[in-house]
Amino acid sequence: MRVGIIGATGYAGLEVLRLCASHDDLDVVIATGDSNAGRRVAEHAPALAGLYPLMIYAPTGDIAGADIDVAFLALPHGHSQKLVPSLLERGIQVVDLGADFRLKDPQHYADWYGDVHTAPQLLAHSVYGLVERHRTQLVGATLIAVPGCYPTASSLALGPFLDQGLIANTDIIVNALSGASGAGRATSDRLHFSRLAGNAEAYGLLNHRHTIEMQQEISAQLLFTPHLVPTSRGMLVSAYAKVTRSDFTTDDALAHLRSTYVNDPCVVVIDEPPTLKDPVGSNLCFVSARVDPRTGWLVAMSSLDNLIKGAAGQALQAWNVATGRDETMGLPMSGVTP
Repeated sequence: MRVGIIGATGYAGLEVLRLCASHDDLDVVIATGDSNAGRRVAEHAPALAGLYPLMIYAPTGDIAGADIDVAFLALPHGHSQKLVPSLLERGIQVVDLGADFRLKDPQHYADWYGDVHTAPQLLAHSVYGLVERHRTQLVGATLIAVPGCYPTASSLALGPFLDQGLIANTDIIVNALSGASGAGRATSDRLHFSRLAGNAEAYGLLNHRHTIEMQQEISAQLLFTPHLVPTSRGMLVSAYAKVTRSDFTTDDALAHLRSTYVNDPCVVVIDEPPTLKDPVGSNLCFVSARVDPRTGWLVAMSSLDNLIKGAAGQALQAWNVATGRDETMGLPMSGVTP
């Protein structure tokens, strides 16, 4: 399959480039990035020099004449919706790593992203690309909306309990830690080394845009607080919710996670609390849980690599399912140790 990657200069786009090189059925024929147009990929990202020694970044406009079967878009919110309608009209399958087609209600997009959606007619057509929860719907999908990293980690931790009514669907607290790559390549004061190193800080208090995406996916009301921590990649979520059964135990919670994910190769259920580092470098999400009989609260935990299972790897996993391939094809299935 001939692939175009639009926005291939950012962290997520570069990761799509890297993973596509190890996928037997994907051949990247064009990679766009207006800020680096005319420059070799190997100059911009020396880590990819062995995979793309000669490929030159093209301007985004060149995608209009590119002979491709599938387009992976790794653009800031608001940009994909300008390109997707014409790509679909040309019969090109679209895998969008941005936020533009995740929310089904265009008013939610306007409220949380501050802009009017310019292609609302496609929102009902898009399929949310969280494979473990939408595998059936993804088969044959031509427009895949790849979930955000925080919603992926949070939904995989909380979803199994909410789906069966084992926890209340209100007053849920989601506390999350993320490495600096989750903020993208653009510089800011809080991403300067002298501020980031040895530091941790909350951001997006009360109104982080992933809140509405989580609520849509798990049909629950929650308070979400993300934190930036001084590591390049990785994500750790601890979520808290009231159990609905007084006899529900930690053993029950772990057994429920295992039965839910028994056929999901990219979710690993563990007894111990997951760490931020273990999934780094892989398309795996580690999940675990505890039930506190004293307070009646469930603690649901998860960890993943925000650039792989939280972005590029998830995009390839969803595309694999949509096209009838083995969902792990081309994906790294082990983390990097140490």
